[in-house]
Amino acid sequence: MQVVHEGLHNTDNHAQDAKSVIGKFSPAAQKDLMSLATALSYPAGHVLFAEREAARGIYIVLEGAVKLSINSSDGRRLSLRIAQKGEILGLTSTISGNAYELTAETLYPAKIAPVGRREFLGFLARHPEAYQTVSEELTREFMLACEQLRTVGLASSAPEKLARLLLDWSAQGQAVDAGAKFRFPLTHEEIGEFIGASRETVTRTLTAFKNRRLVSFHGSMLTIPNKSALADYARC
Repeated sequence: MQVVHEGLHNTDNHAQDAKSVIGKFSPAAQKDLMSLATALSYPAGHVLFAEREAARGIYIVLEGAVKLSINSSDGRRLSLRIAQKGEILGLTSTISGNAYELTAETLYPAKIAPVGRREFLGFLARHPEAYQTVSEELTREFMLACEQLRTVGLASSAPEKLARLLLDWSAQGQAVDAGAKFRFPLTHEEIGEFIGASRETVTRTLTAFKNRRLVSFHGSMLTIPNKSALADYARC
């Protein structure tokens, strides 16, 4: 792990835009929070925190993406979502003091800014207005978790589940005519963890999508030429 010696004041282009959580704080709150954090570079596959570990604090995603998942006692894993640049991870546990309820793992090399629990609680005490933004973010996380459970538990078929997943991810990608393209670094086994399906099922379904020209791959980039066509095929 490489430590990058810079505070968040040197990475404002990563975390302070209007779409990020930090960008919703007041200028004074942003400055205060920036002073508490140091950006660190992590390799792909690094576990930032694991479920049932004592909460150490929050993790601000500056660059890259982080997979959030939960595990069963018999070792099965359900991936819930991929956190993107500008998100704050570990909020619930940091505020409540309970153990982390999720496992957070970098998908590819990422820049993350940890802030200790004591420091973050002190930040909230100094800026009570920030609680509104934090509450909105916790509500958003809850809604995303419900949507993922709806996809896994209520979608009737693997094509429907996978189509929903790809369409959700495409919202963070680059618009291309009627479709979108986005980075897609996951293995078929990892994709299966998002929809509760085997690697073989994912491979078979993706092949069907490609044969019908609903998706295409170029290296690690996935393109959906027509999002409506993919949704119609899977009856989304």
